[in-house]
Amino acid sequence: MPNGYEYTSGPPTTYQQWRTCITVHCGIPLEPAYVAERIAILGDDQHPETRRFVASHGAEHRDRVLSWFKRAHGELAGWL
Repeated sequence: MPNGYEYTSGPPTTYQQWRTCITVHCGIPLEPAYVAERIAILGDDQHPETRRFVASHGAEHRDRVLSWFKRAHGELAGWL
């Protein structure tokens, strides 16, 4: 994770844990442009960053994180 943060009890397993991890522990604001960029990258199985993520964390976790970015996108857009 950015800013030297490391998981203390494994990677997040819920949306709220993930959101806290990103925004509080890593200090990354979930702004629309950032969220859209992450959705595009994680949604592309051939993107080098996605391949590294899957190699490190597995496809199931990538799918979960992608769904959380999509949820954040919906919240930012006022859809949720």
